[in-house]
Amino acid sequence: MSETASTNEENKLPLNGRRAIPANYSNDDENEVPEMEAFGLIPRGFNPRDYLRVVDIYMFKEPHEINKQEHHTDKYYNPRLIVRRGQAFQIQIDFSRPYKPETDQFWLEFLMGRYPQQNKGTYIPITVGNVLKPGQWGAKITHREKNSIRLSIMSSTTCIIGKFRLYVAVLTPFGILRTRRNSATDTYILFNPWCQLDAVYLDDEKEREEYVLNDVGVIFHGSVEDVKSRSWSYGQFEENVLDACLFLMDKAELELSGRGNPIKICRVASAVINSRDEDGVIAGSWSNSYDYGVAPSAWTGSVDILLDYYSSKKPVKYGQCWVFAGVFNTFLRCLGIPARLITNYSSAHDNNANLRLDFFLDDEGKVDTKLTKDSVWNYHCWNEAWMTRPDLPVGFGGWQVVDGTPQETSDGMYRCGPASVQAIKHGHVCFQFDAPFVYAEVNGDIFYTRMEKNGTQVVENIDTTRIGQLIVTKEVGGDGMADITEEYKFREGSDEERLALETAVMYGVKKENIQDTTYQPQTDVDMDFQAQKVVLGNDFKVTITFRNKSRNSYTATTYFSGNIVFYTGVTKSEFKKHTFSAKLEPSSSRSFDIVIKSSEYMRDLLEQASFHFFVTARINETGKILAVQRAIMLEIPSLRIKTKGELVAGKETSVIVEFTNPLKQTLENVTLRLEGPGVLRTIKKQFGRIPMNSTLTWEVKFIPMRPGLRKLIASLNSDALRHVYGELNVQIQKP
Repeated sequence: MSETASTNEENKLPLNGRRAIPANYSNDDENEVPEMEAFGLIPRGFNPRDYLRVVDIYMFKEPHEINKQEHHTDKYYNPRLIVRRGQAFQIQIDFSRPYKPETDQFWLEFLMGRYPQQNKGTYIPITVGNVLKPGQWGAKITHREKNSIRLSIMSSTTCIIGKFRLYVAVLTPFGILRTRRNSATDTYILFNPWCQLDAVYLDDEKEREEYVLNDVGVIFHGSVEDVKSRSWSYGQFEENVLDACLFLMDKAELELSGRGNPIKICRVASAVINSRDEDGVIAGSWSNSYDYGVAPSAWTGSVDILLDYYSSKKPVKYGQCWVFAGVFNTFLRCLGIPARLITNYSSAHDNNANLRLDFFLDDEGKVDTKLTKDSVWNYHCWNEAWMTRPDLPVGFGGWQVVDGTPQETSDGMYRCGPASVQAIKHGHVCFQFDAPFVYAEVNGDIFYTRMEKNGTQVVENIDTTRIGQLIVTKEVGGDGMADITEEYKFREGSDEERLALETAVMYGVKKENIQDTTYQPQTDVDMDFQAQKVVLGNDFKVTITFRNKSRNSYTATTYFSGNIVFYTGVTKSEFKKHTFSAKLEPSSSRSFDIVIKSSEYMRDLLEQASFHFFVTARINETGKILAVQRAIMLEIPSLRIKTKGELVAGKETSVIVEFTNPLKQTLENVTLRLEGPGVLRTIKKQFGRIPMNSTLTWEVKFIPMRPGLRKLIASLNSDALRHVYGELNVQIQKP
């Protein structure tokens, strides 16, 4: 076979009876574009140099130049032009001679992928006109000087997001002359929250600065009684992160033509962030052993995870909910979709969205761990993305829940959302996607049910307030906490709340009527539970208080159970059991203290250092049961960070991280991480051990890259101690 025949064979498309061209879902693949596209036979004397020829194209792509400044893309560490859709940008074309509009004809071509097609939005020819229409592709000349012209180019507000190749085509009588393939003129087009016609338009400048441009965030964790926070570096502008985020859409096999739609992008991304279906970004592990990987608590930000995945194409080990949410937030902000990270405290994870979590009690009123399958997570993190929802009735746009943590399958894959927060609040859970699941996470009731010997179930107590009692995110423009519970649900017990619940039930959320179950609560005795602030490694006490509001004397047989739990509410071990009888005088209160020694809990402690206490009390005279459960977080010591010398962009300086071991044991296999977006890339260092009471000091020299207020974030990880963080705000001066 001759050489030409074999290359023709290779260029032929693979035969497929279903579609004329293969699926087009790689942003990186390219097609060959001819530099001379002849209309027929070319006469002998034809010389392309006789016609208008493009000598150079200038993209104004430096961070300080007009395009990146006006499009809010000057922070991206990327040498190419990055613009936002629906907003004009400038380029300059230098020709071989002055341009004559009467006789010369040229146009621009933007191409994406291997099989560019105009009707799919992957081939965009733009002719030069006199006016730019808002929200539509077009170009007009704004300036002519000697051999150069300056163009203002408008992109469509529904344009595909990704990296386009740019060609300039000139018409001659015998064919089309095109510029050579030049990757320096590649143009990234992103979503535009500043443009009113864009589906992700957000009208508040302070919110845009927070939800699109802020590259550091705060993650709230702990428990509702003891909210804790830590910083997370999103790093959406760091080198190669934009390419890594575009690669995620290739990996999820999202057709290029669908990439202008934020609903589709969020839906496929919520599946590709986790590794459960298609070898996505992060492998989850809730096992407390993280061999051959990084413990979820050790990560300080998203950049390392995304870049590791982009280069290895293999899932990165390991993540838990806040890691999935942190990486998802980077992905959304990087592409220009406003996004924030949400924490739901006491998050219900029941397997069948029936708004009921069952905790089974045995004959004595103690929780039966074998029968109890449902769990209440101390907290669960997900994301909200801001967009219009043209696929839903009016009023359900705005914040949408998306969740990358693999929990339940949705249409056969581990993914969740986008689900309208407004629809969840009003109980309109019929609107796609996955609204019933999110509704149950924030609205379940806890039923304490006793199994009789004959198998009947008796409901002893119902807790309607615990689930989803606090939903928070980082405040705009600060590191504090914003309580957004009211955006997800009406006030407990209000008429609106009842109506929303009835609506959700009408649309198929299963709710059991309390009338169906025999249940009369004990109303004249209250039981409450308090714990001191607990520092890791110390003894502490908890207090159980009874309030007898009746005129009767009662005795209460009380069971106290202390458990070490994963933050998902799943018990690892019971470390404390205590039973006592409480005499309750009429119209009075009485408190009982229980002391918990560090020796009782230190051996089995898990990384998030959280305890779960169950207290159940049976009033002997009436047979009624009171029940309360609490999650308590230990105070974990933090890392101390300080800087040495002055901080000037481009000048070497150093930072010192210190940590004192508070435990009565040596810490083994200690790893420290330090990073700061725009200041320094993640640095890791391993230390063998830290003996008890001794202090570790680590000095890191670095050169800050850009001026402004930045944040340094550090974490420490070891076999016995995890979730140790430190942070420092630093002001970097201009040189």
